[in-house]
Amino acid sequence: MIGPSGTVRVMVATKPVDFRNGMEGLATLVREHMKADPFSGAVYVFRAKRADRIKLIFWDGTGLCLFTKRLEESVFRWPKIEDGVMRLSAAELSALLEGLDWRRVQRHGRRSSRRKPDNCEPRRGEVNQQHRARRQAGANML
Repeated sequence: MIGPSGTVRVMVATKPVDFRNGMEGLATLVREHMKADPFSGAVYVFRAKRADRIKLIFWDGTGLCLFTKRLEESVFRWPKIEDGVMRLSAAELSALLEGLDWRRVQRHGRRSSRRKPDNCEPRRGEVNQQHRARRQAGANML
């Protein structure tokens, strides 16, 4: 996607908005209903009543950008319709824009509660710890 990525803040208006609004109308909604600054660099996401449409506005440092998308054969996976604002990670936003279920994206830093199978190869960090332990044991033998 052209535009923001990485550690950008993504704010989703959970209630559908009038999709006749352009950049200025959506920026007004950000200020008045989301109580935020549309020129802060965050990405603000809006949905239409029809679940196949999405609009984003964000400040890229030189101007306000408007991104619009309509899915042809499916719908966006939206949170429950209610008044309020919800925050997404950049990865969750990317999944949402692809029409995927963004709720299945694991946020960075979350640990899985699933137990690793006994026959599974060690993770990279575990390999490094095992290597250091063996090296230290060999140095102690000298």
